[in-house]
Amino acid sequence: MTGSVLALSGGVGGAKLALGLARLLDAGSLTVIANTGDDFRHLGLDICPDIDTLVYTLADLADPLQGWGRRDETWNFMAALERIGGETWFRLGDADLAMHVERTRRLAAGETLTAITDDLRQRLGITARIAPMSDEPVRTRLLTDAGWLDFQTYFVRRRCGPVVYSLDYAGAASAQPSPVLLAALTDANLRAVVICPSNPFLSIAPLLAMPEVRRALASCAAPVVAVSPIIGGQAVKGPTAKLMEELGLEVSSAGIAKHYGELIDALVVDIQDAQTAAPAGVEVIAAPTLMLSLDDRERLAHVVLAAADRVAAARRLTPSS
Repeated sequence: MTGSVLALSGGVGGAKLALGLARLLDAGSLTVIANTGDDFRHLGLDICPDIDTLVYTLADLADPLQGWGRRDETWNFMAALERIGGETWFRLGDADLAMHVERTRRLAAGETLTAITDDLRQRLGITARIAPMSDEPVRTRLLTDAGWLDFQTYFVRRRCGPVVYSLDYAGAASAQPSPVLLAALTDANLRAVVICPSNPFLSIAPLLAMPEVRRALASCAAPVVAVSPIIGGQAVKGPTAKLMEELGLEVSSAGIAKHYGELIDALVVDIQDAQTAAPAGVEVIAAPTLMLSLDDRERLAHVVLAAADRVAAARRLTPSS
């Protein structure tokens, strides 16, 4: 089936599925929207971790062991910075610095993050469109037993240790979505919206906290298919399960289904969670969701697209009320 596909993504897990989708779809038919709630300014540079993870992954430049950063990276800058007493808690590799320096220069010159990201992905040979969720700042903050923490302080500096009581997406209520995101959501040829297996609360929620995005997604004619980041009650990577437990939510794919609720038409869960219960109107599809290899990523992408096509076909067969 032809048509465009829109993927909403955070970092590592989302980038893996985005790569699988990119390898199955025709060039130019995939748009990946990156969470920017993680973005921050560090050492005078504008850092966009999820954008960069997507760019490096789709350009085949990502470190295969870490899943983030560049392959064959060197760390001379960080070593030199440490020797003179600089802040080293957030590590920036030598080659990775080029991305941050160039982005910072162009933002200061007045270019939008959308335009900069689009140019960089083209220069690196990526045919899928990659865009930030907004050109305006939205910042994820967490209320913890250590007080309010910015995302990177919680995630990297404090290694997700503090107990989380609530989350806030500062700026989301007034931020305008990226024009690429709105254009993709209103594309008459949109085949599917895919919510990648990124952290629903830290990576996807900042996107959905923009009222215009939530409205557009709720009224979207294309099927919306999410992939659960939980397998057998555990997160594949990151603090998803810890956060859910601390926020008083059921740590399971059923909890993920309930969280997304009426926004989604289908939820892909791991075969371990085949008995997952979901709200009425949400189809549950069980398939292997752990993406350890390139083949795994392509297989999961195929499952997601097939689920979307099945939902679309069922809609065509159902008479309008």
